Amino acid sequence: MPSSTTYQRRRGQLLEYFDRTAAQAWSKLTSDAPVSGIRATVREGRRRMFENVLSCMPHDLRGLKVLDAGCGTGTLSVEMAKRGAQVTAIDIAPTLVGFARERFEGHVFESGGTIDFRVGDLSDATLGDFDYVVALDSLIHYRAPDMVRVLTELAPRVSKGMCFTFAPRTPLLWVFWISGRLFPRSDRAPAIEPVTEHRLRTLMSKDSPMTSFKVCKSLRVGHFFYTSHALQLVRQ
Repeated sequence: MPSSTTYQRRRGQLLEYFDRTAAQAWSKLTSDAPVSGIRATVREGRRRMFENVLSCMPHDLRGLKVLDAGCGTGTLSVEMAKRGAQVTAIDIAPTLVGFARERFEGHVFESGGTIDFRVGDLSDATLGDFDYVVALDSLIHYRAPDMVRVLTELAPRVSKGMCFTFAPRTPLLWVFWISGRLFPRSDRAPAIEPVTEHRLRTLMSKDSPMTSFKVCKSLRVGHFFYTSHALQLVRQ
């Protein structure tokens, strides 16, 4: 995993938040349970981005290995397994992975797909090699250099492509980010780190493992309180 101080500090904050503070709320948000207000807009926004990320993957994933990097409660992993993928689904939050296992572990997919749920760091080299890597809203909390470091560590082990999301630096999202920093620390979720697509592309162009990939798709979803941007990278 990246060794930078900022990465390790943010990783610890995310573990605390998603494993304890927000675990039940996140489980409900990613289920069919009724939600209201802001959470309803976030759910709809995530649904749209969910579909965008899936559109970056082949419809037939039989025989292919996919890493769901930051799998949360496992909904994206399930959709890829339905397409026949052999999915390794990993998240730093044991509670969220526990919810995923309760919902889906042992499920038999007609396509032959499988899911191996694990707790750990998404860039762990011992996970092995993959055809594809997806990271849906799991890198958005990290600074841009740390985000690229994660992708750089994954890149040599990916044969076909990666798709990840980030928080685009729009004027409205920037206001939300600044406002969030003003709340008492005890009331804050770990902040997202808005970044421009240009800055990410610039950072990736300076990193040799990333120069083996090119941007194939650039997709944004903005739905009330949910804003996210996906980049599909394919190996050249």
